[in-house]
Amino acid sequence: MNISILGCGWYGQALAKALISEGHTVKGSTTSSQKMDTLTVEGIDPYLVNFSPGNEHYDDSFFACDVLFICIPPKSRGGERPEFIDKIQGIIKAIKKHDVKKVVFISSTAVYADVNADVDELSNPQPNTEAGRILLQAENLFSAETTFKTTIIRFAGLIGPGRDPGRFFAGKKDIANGKAPVNLIHLDDCIGLSIAIIDRQTFGYLFNGCSPDHPDRSAFYTSAAIRSGLELPEFIDELKEWKMVKGVHVDEILGYRYKVRIE
Repeated sequence: MNISILGCGWYGQALAKALISEGHTVKGSTTSSQKMDTLTVEGIDPYLVNFSPGNEHYDDSFFACDVLFICIPPKSRGGERPEFIDKIQGIIKAIKKHDVKKVVFISSTAVYADVNADVDELSNPQPNTEAGRILLQAENLFSAETTFKTTIIRFAGLIGPGRDPGRFFAGKKDIANGKAPVNLIHLDDCIGLSIAIIDRQTFGYLFNGCSPDHPDRSAFYTSAAIRSGLELPEFIDELKEWKMVKGVHVDEILGYRYKVRIE
């Protein structure tokens, strides 16, 4: 199968390597010419692709694929909302122009606010952060399209190689909300979910990608710091705003079982 990955960052590049190991042909995009050789070394067919307004350029052959993954999160700072939505609209225009039929859009559980309750794919998103609002708007643009099918994956907090949770709060004091449950997913399960979607051809669906394990922040990050030999964090023993992200569609539709425990 020919698979294109728009955005070969931490997740996108790892996904590409896993897909290649399963026999798929993978095209990967970057906005940096310096990264082209890195992708080539990994067996990824590299493309310079940019959908920034006023600087849009891509090779038509990048969109000659059976499945397109879109892994370009909005910038965490700087109020990127108009520019990010313009990028998404440009990508959708290209998808339709090149007749791509199957798309996976990587979103985030940031679309759910801390509502002091469980949330799942059937819950009404109520984002209360700029990133969450931007991503929900992007999701809605994809969901409104009828000429291709988009599966949306909302990933929880990402951990794995290069993202050691022991470092997140190491040595910090008086950290709020120590009793709140964590919502995390390991890179291995990000890849596992993505491959399950391809294998089962489940396009046109919404999946929450989040481990079923939800230890509280204090217990989890203290244990993570111990495992990494780092200075222990100190949390305030309190429960303020929280949410617990569930993935009912992951179980019912994909039948996926998580590989990595969050503990």
